[in-house]
Amino acid sequence: MIKLDPFYLIVADAGWIRRLAPLGLKLVQLRIKQASDGEIRRQVRQAQQLCTHYGVQLIINDYWEIAIECGCDFVHLGQEDLDGADLKAIHNAGLRLGVSTHDHRELHRVISLAPDYVALGPIFPTRSKTLNFAAQGLEPIPVWKQQLGRIPLVAIGGLSLERAREVLEAGADALAVISDVSGHPDPEQRVREWLAATRSPATVSA
Repeated sequence: MIKLDPFYLIVADAGWIRRLAPLGLKLVQLRIKQASDGEIRRQVRQAQQLCTHYGVQLIINDYWEIAIECGCDFVHLGQEDLDGADLKAIHNAGLRLGVSTHDHRELHRVISLAPDYVALGPIFPTRSKTLNFAAQGLEPIPVWKQQLGRIPLVAIGGLSLERAREVLEAGADALAVISDVSGHPDPEQRVREWLAATRSPATVSA
């Protein structure tokens, strides 16, 4: 079973990776929306080169076919994406798989797929993505973590640096962050703060 870095940054294009990877990132998801296949391929290849250079684990959101074509090693799928994905092709290509979940029905579905991690959210209210699910708070985290066993649990949705400690202590293995970095007036400084906080022994529960 893999071990995820506790700071899981999600970015909208490879330019963010070029800008922030040198700060010490170890894990990043490229989540591209509304782009042509050619542009997606260009972004994925550029992100691959940057992540290889800086030693960052790259996860491609949604575009599993392009991820296979470009030789990526990790893809993240939402529930709707699972319905249309060729999971056998993903497995045969050696792609690791992360999956989004929002309730126990979805959790039970994805456990049977033996994913490499499961994302739970939204934990807190978020403006990064329109969802049909209410914020769940911290209560489900330890329950889901117990059910997942050794499968890493990624918390997502409305996470801020100020609440990082309590989410990790609740049992999350990694914190997926979007707007707290991309919407910050100084994204570089915010990444440094996240890296410092998630690597501090006082922040991460034993």
